[in-house]
Amino acid sequence: MLNPEQLKMLVLTDELGSFSACAKHLGKVQSAVSQGIANLEIDLNVSLFDRSTRKPTLTPEGLRLLDYAKAILRQNEELLSAAAAIDKAEEPQVTFAIDSALMLPKLADILKQFSEKFKVTRINLMTIESSQVATMVANGSADIGLMFADPNFLREIELCYIGNLPLYGVCRKSHPLAMLETVKAGDLIPHREILFKDFQQSKKTELPTFGAEHWYANNFHEIKTLVETGLGWAYIPEHMVGKNHSEQDLKKLNFSFDHKPWSPPIDCITQKNRAMGVSLTWLYEQLKGLLD
Repeated sequence: MLNPEQLKMLVLTDELGSFSACAKHLGKVQSAVSQGIANLEIDLNVSLFDRSTRKPTLTPEGLRLLDYAKAILRQNEELLSAAAAIDKAEEPQVTFAIDSALMLPKLADILKQFSEKFKVTRINLMTIESSQVATMVANGSADIGLMFADPNFLREIELCYIGNLPLYGVCRKSHPLAMLETVKAGDLIPHREILFKDFQQSKKTELPTFGAEHWYANNFHEIKTLVETGLGWAYIPEHMVGKNHSEQDLKKLNFSFDHKPWSPPIDCITQKNRAMGVSLTWLYEQLKGLLD
């Protein structure tokens, strides 16, 4: 069986350029490193370093085996990390169901921190409609979820209100509404409004409707696409409009009747009475501040 410490000596000697530098890095005497490399060469029946020069250099055989040594050391570290995770009660994986409209830039930062903190816990990210988020968490298909709040929530889920998601009215820059400095309710009547609708529950948006012509979509990203092509106007989440909306093909509408943006409530949900491990608990606590 190969000795991981000897493999580390091989890798470090190549990276640092000498047996003495490797020994200093490992806190050992040079003779211990030299002997460790020699023992590894005996085990592999291969000469790893050319010692005829002042600076030891890898032989062609040593160079060929170097990547294998690095791979074994990485696997060894992953094994130790996985064992430590088990000891800390970290979940091997977390299934995270989320309404696609809630994929905020800050969420990506949270997931990046998660990956750095829990290196062996895999995230399964599913973007679906809010009604499906609740169902998946309730039946155990998902461990945690983010969704638009629903007063008719399932009893099997635990709710945590985390804030509100601001929505703004927008249209394409070439749309007639874009020419108006202030848009009144009556100005909207002749124009098509594109609304969010959860087709799983035949549930329409809680947003106000104007005029008689409405189109529906179950995804705010699709709604934005329709608006960008000039098919109508719509309310979409603030982060989809973006701070640089002036650089996009969208115009944020200045409504005379909206003193503040429409902001539906958002819930973070988990299965009721379910014990959470270390990684899921950390994610749950971080998501509480997503809309702060």
